[in-house]
Amino acid sequence: MTPNTSAVPNQPATAFLGLAPYLRMSIAGTDLKPTADALLAKAQAQPLDANLWMNLATVMQCLGQRDLGLRLQAQALDLQRIYHLAASRQPARLRLLMLLVPGDLAANTPLDCLLENCDIDLDFYYCTPGDPLALPMPDHDALLLAMSECDDNRELLLSLEQALASWPKPVINAPRHIPKIGRDAASSLLQNVAGLLIPPTLRASRVALQAIASGADRLSERVVGCDFPIIVRPLGSHGGHDLARINAHADLEQYLLQVQDLEFYISRFIDYSASDGYFRKIRVALIDGLAYACHMAVSAHWMIHYVNAGMYEEAWKREQELAFMTHFDAFVKRHKTALDAIASRTGLDYVCVDCAETPDGMLLVFEVDHAMVVHAMDLEDQFPYKQLHMQKVKDGFVTYLLRICHAGTSPIMPPVAV
Repeated sequence: MTPNTSAVPNQPATAFLGLAPYLRMSIAGTDLKPTADALLAKAQAQPLDANLWMNLATVMQCLGQRDLGLRLQAQALDLQRIYHLAASRQPARLRLLMLLVPGDLAANTPLDCLLENCDIDLDFYYCTPGDPLALPMPDHDALLLAMSECDDNRELLLSLEQALASWPKPVINAPRHIPKIGRDAASSLLQNVAGLLIPPTLRASRVALQAIASGADRLSERVVGCDFPIIVRPLGSHGGHDLARINAHADLEQYLLQVQDLEFYISRFIDYSASDGYFRKIRVALIDGLAYACHMAVSAHWMIHYVNAGMYEEAWKREQELAFMTHFDAFVKRHKTALDAIASRTGLDYVCVDCAETPDGMLLVFEVDHAMVVHAMDLEDQFPYKQLHMQKVKDGFVTYLLRICHAGTSPIMPPVAV
């Protein structure tokens, strides 16, 4: 199938807003419930306005009401499957078409958060089950595969691999590369890289874990050379949901009583704390092979999420993040071999890496994913350094877009900093 440039999304009275404005409000501590109530009242009065329903679905998910948000999203998609997000700075220089799947906030690349206040138009094209490109394609300058890696997307990715094989526009994150970044696949893919440490990650059924917990099966026989402590998480979980460090058989038995999933990932726990006892988790974006600093969170706990690591409450942690971002070139130099290997082996044009530096200087990789959130929304009075460094990420992505879309034409002016 080739693009049909005559096709444009419907234009209801309400503008589609994407995730960025609601994530910005959430980070700022704004109560989103009044926004949700107002959107619901409008949607009930205008039941055919798909943009309203989609905006409401996003707000509900930001409020933690995932199931309700997904039901509202399905209602929106019954009305319309293509959503246009106009660039805040017009005229737009490019129009990027993103192929997505229905799902929660982790299901697709949240690129509108990175490109907030930019001059790139985005079209969100939700693939149709059974015939992913059934709808006429909006005009676009490049196409990006936004759906995350998961078992449910494998068949779709195979279908898109055929459909996009001779696509007349540049394709970003080709579908054949996305399965490489599954937790188990990536842990295998990135072995034997100098300076890179990623513990083997294996799938294990509930039955297998129960056998280990009871002592009927030995952990070292499941994972060669592995012993407690280990990391366990359900297949498909994100954001640390039901992620746990298991130190002994009894801990595993208790974990299985609390978590009812049938399939899990297990891997060896590696203590990456520094000499001061704190853990530092780093997010790096790789854009066309070039590395950009996104953030560094500092926490006394091994399981780090930026929002609950104390970065907003403790100035000394922000000072350390500032130092990391200021001297990021030195980090890249130290880990160039590892970062280059991640970019080349995954084959993805845009991908993020959650990682850390071990006490002996290795790059410890936790996760490789193109659907991580990258943004510049932290409050400037608390994070005055963030805008400068996040602008580098944004400029890097826009420069890459301009290059691939205008290959062979006259030289391109770089993006104008905001």
